[in-house]
Amino acid sequence: QVQLIESGGGLVQAGGSLRLSCAASGRTFSSYAMGWFRQAPGKEREFVAAISWSGGSTYYADSVKGRFTISRDNAKNTVYLQMNSLKPEDTAVYYCARRPRKTQGLAGFTPDYWGQGTQVTVSS
Repeated sequence: QVQLIESGGGLVQAGGSLRLSCAASGRTFSSYAMGWFRQAPGKEREFVAAISWSGGSTYYADSVKGRFTISRDNAKNTVYLQMNSLKPEDTAVYYCARRPRKTQGLAGFTPDYWGQGTQVTVSS
């Protein structure tokens, strides 16, 4: 069983920054692409960013491109989401997720494992 545990959410003013972390259990973390998704109140969950197993490739939703950066440290079984220039519309619960091995590409995949989520609130 895989466990994904997010941390780093909180309340920040518009224009501020936060870094989310996702710690994964298991010895096969470095074999999987990982991603971040978010869900705002009353809206469907949406893709935010993804990173390949090696960290060599990344992909972002247009809404966060140039402001958010996804990275990973395979030695620590952790994936990160650095969020800069935050806007009130970034307010959501952010989820870490694992891409299934059989899935190709990084654009908006359907995960096989999810974390429990961490709340990010951006005030105006």
